[in-house]
Amino acid sequence: MTTLPLASAAWQFRDATQRSRWHSAAVPGCVHRDLQRAGLIPDPFFGTNELSLQWIEERDWEYRTTFTAPAPLLAETEIDLVCDGLDTLATVYLNGRRVATSDNMFVPLRVSVRAHLRRGRNELRIVFASAAAAVRATRPEHQPKEFNDAVGRGSVLRKQPSQFGWDWAPRLLTAGIWRDLRLEAWTTNRLESVRVAQHHAPTSDARPSAPRRRASAPAAATAVTLTLTPELARPDPKVTYHVTIALDGTTVAELRGPAETLTLALDAPQLWWPNGHGAQPLYTVHVAAFEADGRAFGQWSQRIGLRTLALDRSADQWGESFRFVVNGRPLFAKGANWVPAHILVAGLTRDDYARDTRAAAAANLNMLRVWGGGIYEDESFYDLCDELGLLVWQDFMFACVLYPGDAAFVASVRAEADAQIRRLRHRACLALWCGNNEIETLNWDALQASPDLRRNYHALFHDALPAAVAAHDGVTPYWPTSPYRGDGRSNDYTDTKLGEISGDTHFWAVWHAGRSVKEYEKWQFRFVSEFGMQAFASPEAQATFCPPGQNNVFGPVMENHQKHPAGNQIVLDYVSRLYRYPKNQDALCYLSELNEAFSMQVAVEHYRRQMPRCMGALYWQLNDCWPVTSASSIEFNGRWRALHYATRRYFAPALVSAHVPGEESTVIGNYRRSSVREVHLYTVYDAPAAARGTLRWDLFHVDGRILLAGKKRVALRYGESIRQHTLDLAALLARYGRDNVYLRIALDLDAVCVSEETIFLTVPRFVALPRARPRVSLRLVSPTEALLTVRSPVFQHRFAFEFPGLPHFASDNFFDLYPDEPKQVRVHFHRRVTRPALLRALQTRTLADSAA
Repeated sequence: MTTLPLASAAWQFRDATQRSRWHSAAVPGCVHRDLQRAGLIPDPFFGTNELSLQWIEERDWEYRTTFTAPAPLLAETEIDLVCDGLDTLATVYLNGRRVATSDNMFVPLRVSVRAHLRRGRNELRIVFASAAAAVRATRPEHQPKEFNDAVGRGSVLRKQPSQFGWDWAPRLLTAGIWRDLRLEAWTTNRLESVRVAQHHAPTSDARPSAPRRRASAPAAATAVTLTLTPELARPDPKVTYHVTIALDGTTVAELRGPAETLTLALDAPQLWWPNGHGAQPLYTVHVAAFEADGRAFGQWSQRIGLRTLALDRSADQWGESFRFVVNGRPLFAKGANWVPAHILVAGLTRDDYARDTRAAAAANLNMLRVWGGGIYEDESFYDLCDELGLLVWQDFMFACVLYPGDAAFVASVRAEADAQIRRLRHRACLALWCGNNEIETLNWDALQASPDLRRNYHALFHDALPAAVAAHDGVTPYWPTSPYRGDGRSNDYTDTKLGEISGDTHFWAVWHAGRSVKEYEKWQFRFVSEFGMQAFASPEAQATFCPPGQNNVFGPVMENHQKHPAGNQIVLDYVSRLYRYPKNQDALCYLSELNEAFSMQVAVEHYRRQMPRCMGALYWQLNDCWPVTSASSIEFNGRWRALHYATRRYFAPALVSAHVPGEESTVIGNYRRSSVREVHLYTVYDAPAAARGTLRWDLFHVDGRILLAGKKRVALRYGESIRQHTLDLAALLARYGRDNVYLRIALDLDAVCVSEETIFLTVPRFVALPRARPRVSLRLVSPTEALLTVRSPVFQHRFAFEFPGLPHFASDNFFDLYPDEPKQVRVHFHRRVTRPALLRALQTRTLADSAA
């Protein structure tokens, strides 16, 4: 095959509606990025610029380039134009002749252009019609209930749903060549893809594990055989293949022969494991195809991980399990929801993905859910997930609103699914294909009432998509929607208890419904794939989009960067429940982060304590697509919020966790009443190797006195959550007052503290926290790494430090300081730094000094 890259050609674009002059364009790219690069529009993210740029979606846009077709390309009998992604309503012209149209952003285009090519100079033009105009004119009978699209009916097009706006995303309907394009020339045949099937059989030294109630970590010794099925553009039994399998550059298996013989056994196979469960070795599979006369005509190469994966939905004492089993080992899915790394997704690079995926792995995540309102991500994203051990729950790109079900729409969706499944099926990280996000549960009543709507829904999510998965994958499980309870069961969003029996749950009673964070502990779900809490954009993030003096959280700029209609008020409400009135807006932002982290900690620790009944917690959300007030743990600028540091702690393999039964409330006259008296201490453990440790607890008076202390030796085994001890504190609380004490709990392994937390017996705003200035020392250990040592004479809750303007991440932050105990933290900077510069930039804060 001969290939001519076209993305690197000199591209131009213009407003085709106004027939404006031509400007330089970048491919891959989009019209918003090109307009900004040309100085024709301001930054869409700054201030309220989003609002003044809505005219872009009403225009048609045109891209063009010229190229010379080389002689080797023209010598082939077949020449195809291949476009990996056109966003969205595209008409393609070659030398003035229309050669193709496309109306699905997620379907690659391949069209024969041999007859239209010229020797010498050729012109390629692509015209993108206005998506907004098309929405108004397309399928007018489709009038779904809207949840996120303020204009409406964007679901009639196959386009990135979140471009139409979401409750954390701006409305920026763009257009352009958003992925690579090229000419591919070939003569006799073309190797399109290769399907790789793995067969794992236990070896003689693999000990079967007896059935047991808890999740176990069985031995994983296996013999692995690979069967390869090449897929040709023109089926031909005379084609032969040369297959090599390599690990770290060394060939470990090799075979030559026709398609029906391509089965290889691997000696001493090294299994691929999710993050925290083992290593992630990746084997390179290379296939070369040859004509009957021995001429090579194509090759295919991909990396795979050797592993088995199943979604276990077995009957158990609670109903039906929902747990992922990798290499025979049931695992608790520790994860988050992933949204596009930028609302304008064209041209995202490996570096764009690496920052947040590596941060996810560093915080002990083992799963990311690629949410259905975004895109099927770039290869770089999945490469990183393979390398980092991040399982991918892959939604198809449908979210919330009902979609059409006519024959043309279903055919387009089937083509989309075929293309994306064939692209991703070999991935070690791929754990699940999910039909959509929340469509059935949000539209439950409408679907029950209308046979037509129900028929359309089933045509997509119970017919077309599972058929595509079966045809092109056949191994990765398919789940029709999220949340879902299972076939034939109610998916009524209001019937929360169904999630305690089977399937996966999205739990938004906290946040959307305004319930107390304690509401998380009232339910014993099987798997929780969405739950979240917002925090205000940090002062550092605000500086990237707020003009000076316009960052008031209730002002127009900050409201524009808050896409939930009542979001800022809800954040303020939750903050006021826990913390005292802040002394300034920066303190308010800090408190909102503490609240976000606390909320997710309560939820996740509860879900982990429920193992093995609950076997997954995917919080909403890992990342942002623009600078915004949201529920992310990593801001758009890469800054780790308090939540991400808390995530690193509550997803740790060995966790100490406290359950505090009871609640504090107020009665007539605003008098406080509390039923809190006990604290249940748990250890939760999911490291593969068993361990022994020491559980410690100390009840402190805020003046530093220790009122109660104890410890216990504990055994830690894979998949076990154990209530190790219960403290009855009624007498001590009555004597000293719950406003004057705090409980410190810790878990030590080999005399090293691996998990630690502070428990209040009332809400923090009532605790009489002492004030003192922590002492911070700093030394450089390398040009990009510093060691902080922090000490305080008194207890300090959620000590936080920042280096504004110096991007970094740390081994810990937003942590507690105990009297006269030094805390050391390593800080990694993205560029070289000096000690004087760090000391000038350093800012610190604690809960005690955040109050007015």
